[in-house]
Amino acid sequence: MTTIFRLMAVTLGTTEGEVRYEFPSDLTVLAGPTGVGKTTLLELIKFGFGGNGMLATVVEESVGEVVLDMRVGSESYRLSRSTDSKKRNVVRVYDLFTRERLPDHNIGEDEPRLNTLLMSALGLPDDMRAAAKGSTKKGTRISFNDILSFMYIPQDEINREIAGSRDTYLAPKRKAVFKLLFGLTSEGLLKLSTELNDLNSQIEKAKSDNAAVRSFLQGSNTTSREAAEQATSAAAADEREATGELLALREQLDPVVDRHTQVLCDLLVDAERTLAEAYAGAGVLERSATEYAKERKRLQADVDRLQRMAAAGERLADFEFVVCPRCMQSLERDLPADRCRLCAQHDPLDFAPSPVDSYETRQLQEQLDEVDKQREAIAMQITATTSVVNDRAELVHRLTVQIDERTRDRVTPRLQAFSDATSKIATARALQQHFETVLRQWDRVGDLQLAEDELRAQRETVSAAIERGELAMSERHDEILDELDAEFQDAVAQLAIPSVKEAKIDRGNYLPMLNGKLFSKISRGGGIITATQIAYWSALLAVALRQRDTRYPAFLLIDSPRLALNTAERTAAALYRRLVTQADANPGKVQMIIADNELPSTYRGEFDEIDFDYTSPTVSTIEHPGPAGVQLLRQDNTGEAE
Repeated sequence: MTTIFRLMAVTLGTTEGEVRYEFPSDLTVLAGPTGVGKTTLLELIKFGFGGNGMLATVVEESVGEVVLDMRVGSESYRLSRSTDSKKRNVVRVYDLFTRERLPDHNIGEDEPRLNTLLMSALGLPDDMRAAAKGSTKKGTRISFNDILSFMYIPQDEINREIAGSRDTYLAPKRKAVFKLLFGLTSEGLLKLSTELNDLNSQIEKAKSDNAAVRSFLQGSNTTSREAAEQATSAAAADEREATGELLALREQLDPVVDRHTQVLCDLLVDAERTLAEAYAGAGVLERSATEYAKERKRLQADVDRLQRMAAAGERLADFEFVVCPRCMQSLERDLPADRCRLCAQHDPLDFAPSPVDSYETRQLQEQLDEVDKQREAIAMQITATTSVVNDRAELVHRLTVQIDERTRDRVTPRLQAFSDATSKIATARALQQHFETVLRQWDRVGDLQLAEDELRAQRETVSAAIERGELAMSERHDEILDELDAEFQDAVAQLAIPSVKEAKIDRGNYLPMLNGKLFSKISRGGGIITATQIAYWSALLAVALRQRDTRYPAFLLIDSPRLALNTAERTAAALYRRLVTQADANPGKVQMIIADNELPSTYRGEFDEIDFDYTSPTVSTIEHPGPAGVQLLRQDNTGEAE
């Protein structure tokens, strides 16, 4: 049988107090003229279930939260969701059976999720995906909002489309939900379909990678695998041959050098050592000579300074002071001729300057003499060292020539052979490395091909499993669709939809077919589509109620079915007659809530009715601005307000 799904009450927390509506009956009609907030209330119900409901201005300004008391399956919950943009992603959950506050649930992907709670209550997992056949995408996840699209017919869809049927990208999900609710597929088959598409994606990637590597190898004129293997073997053989030749040459070189040549080599080593020492000594002497030159320049500068001081004293001795150089007072006074006008002391007229050869001058001169002696000694040592360097260099040259003459005929040919063997080994190793790289590239091609073949084998296995599963359900599929065809034909006949003689459910997309055409091809909107919607959903609900093994929620939330019918009183009456009959035939098993602006007079009183008007709107705690101040949430394609 169908899954029990009932909305027991809706509570709106407004700035002026609470507004509460209870729905104890199987069929409840929210009646009132356009603009009193019926659609607003239904959108708030969708919002309370975690959907993206269209919130009216009065909601954004005056309604703080929406609270839903609901029963789904064997569970009963109270869901409270804030309308504040910063808080609306968290829903407070209260268990009405156990009277316990459950952890807050999230609208998004954070745990715990409201979607998981509601799907579990329906007996469905929350990780199912709707994968399109022949696609390489896993498909989008099936959520409670997708199930809700089979329970809520909003105002802007009732005369246009069925569960988003105009959006082709939603078709795989809509068909998957239909089959899932009627037991025409299973969680396992949906998982296999997702796995199949994932394998398709992996196979496409493997093919692309394989083709890219092969194209690269062909474009770069890379050697074939067989040629690369042969070339690698040949290079390895060349390396072994050259290694053998090299070992033989090393054994032949050992006795080549005689005793005389060995003595010459020892002398050469000693001569090179002494030459290096001579070069080092010459360098030290050159640096010492440079340092002594700098020291002599410094001492000569000090001597010149003392001489300049003595010369300055001699020049200043003839000056006759007129004023004191310190206080600048006049020095005009009577003093004996032998007295100094400045200090008044005895002043010998025949001033004799002090000799230049003072103690400091003598010391500096002695140091200069010592430096000159050291420089002369270093110069002699440099001359001797240069002679040694020249002698040793000449000796090294003579010994080198002699050794070369004695070994040229015996060693040089073998050294050339040694060089050739070494070069051959290096070339062979380089070729081996090159062709090993080529072989690794061909191994990559083989690995990619093997991976592609394995993926194809997995795909065949999964495809076979899907075919077996679908074959096992084919009988049920035909049985359910045959029953839906009959029920839908009966519903269309009851509603007396104009010009429709044959009505069926398409076996591929599960949408209504009128006179052999898709319903959207018969009419672009208006009364025919609206009546078809009611016939379709009531037929689905009727068949689901008769079956005992479906998961179809026995709940319908319909917004303004009469809006597009206009003056079609007969169709409107038939529409309500079918809904009332269906509710009466299944007491306690089904719930329908309908918002409408005008009801057939013959059926008033056959259902619970909540009336609204501009003085008593759905959000009754907030004063209604009147018909002129209404801001419509939606407008249909005829221009009429909804």
